[in-house]
Amino acid sequence: MNYADCLKHLASLGQELHGQKFGLEAISRVLTELGRPHERYDTVIVAGTNGKGSTCAMLASILQHAGYRTGLFTSPHLVRVNERMRVNGHEVSDEDFALAFTAVAIAVDRLVKLKDLEKPLSFFEFLTATAFQYFAQAGAKFVVLEVGMGGRLDATNVTDPRVALITNIDFDHTEFLGSTLAAIAAEKAGIIKPHRPVISGVEEAEAAAAIRGRAEECGAELLELKTLDQISKIHSQHGRYSFDLALGNERYAGLTCPLLGKFQVKNMAAAVAAAWRLEAEGFGISRRSIWQGLRTAVWPGRLEPIHKRPLVLLDGGHNPGAAREIAGFVREEFPGRRLRLVYGSMRDKAIREICSNLFPLAEEVYLTHPEHTRAAAPEEILAELQTRPSGLQIETEPVRALERAYSVSAPDDVVLVVGSLFLVGAIKRAQSERKLNLRKMPVGGDPSTEHSLGRARSHSGRRSRTASEA
Repeated sequence: MNYADCLKHLASLGQELHGQKFGLEAISRVLTELGRPHERYDTVIVAGTNGKGSTCAMLASILQHAGYRTGLFTSPHLVRVNERMRVNGHEVSDEDFALAFTAVAIAVDRLVKLKDLEKPLSFFEFLTATAFQYFAQAGAKFVVLEVGMGGRLDATNVTDPRVALITNIDFDHTEFLGSTLAAIAAEKAGIIKPHRPVISGVEEAEAAAAIRGRAEECGAELLELKTLDQISKIHSQHGRYSFDLALGNERYAGLTCPLLGKFQVKNMAAAVAAAWRLEAEGFGISRRSIWQGLRTAVWPGRLEPIHKRPLVLLDGGHNPGAAREIAGFVREEFPGRRLRLVYGSMRDKAIREICSNLFPLAEEVYLTHPEHTRAAAPEEILAELQTRPSGLQIETEPVRALERAYSVSAPDDVVLVVGSLFLVGAIKRAQSERKLNLRKMPVGGDPSTEHSLGRARSHSGRRSRTASEA
């Protein structure tokens, strides 16, 4: 199949959660048919409700700078499916994607015909198998795997990882993972393997107890970041945090997170702890590789600045835990600055709780509707709210919603696009296709963005100009 044929085949499998199957039997059979590509390189696996993508990106960058040809598998993608599979920071090419995808399709068809596979793989299983095949094709020596959902029965959980990481536990996908933190933690703790070290950033008592129990059951060494008083000298410079970290007899001074937000401190500590643990097992990871890897790590869609003045940030946070983190960041970094929110959500999310954290911070809220079958219409979002926010605007087209919020913002204002990775994807797609009409050129990771992050200004006594007046 060529690349276009692969995308058509993938689309025929439905959306990400459509026909979702939990279990390792099917993907294990397919991988065996492919010659077990997932066993040709070392792996690290990362689970958690929030922060796992950021943690994966930082750890993969560290491993790359340590000299390992490093694969990174993440989900979902924002614009193109190729984003999910990277080697040394580069997305899989269309040709290499098609080659790996075709190999998986042939294996699946053969197994179905032989009645060794009850039915074809799901969307996520197919892409996970494709990723394992691609990393083998590309000669990867280390692969960092982000769990799709849960952990125990997730398609990524077929390797024997050198280290397992669990970033945190909060409520999300409760219809699949359970309605209590203990139940959710038990599913995510399924990535812990016998006699393999595990690093946990989980703080909630009942969730931490579930992870502790699984580690004891597996005879796995557990490092709990919540017990570390070794994270010290935390300091923020324009929203990017630095700190000192002590692990065993080692001390890492002045670690600086490349990503915005205080919540990234624990994610970065987890990535460094994983590198430290791998180094203890004989993998060559120097302090220099850790510093270089952190400095160059990127993770789109997580408090990502795309414009300087006014500051425009994109964040795919879509659950209550992420909303609390974002709200804390806004309060700490933007006191006295006017905030406009562009918000869209999937209807299966905890919309009421998310909005209660974010909407009170904003002078104006623009409700929009990402193009997805699970997306909530603005009217559905309003029905979830206990009180209608002041300065409410409705613009169903996401790009137009951002343009409207931008058009009425002063240079020192902040515009935050938040609530869904599909919403962020719509904006980034428009940006890449030059269909996002902002008056000033986007700056991306330009260091000059920091000046916008650091500038505070009082707007008391000034009347806001609403989009309806524009």
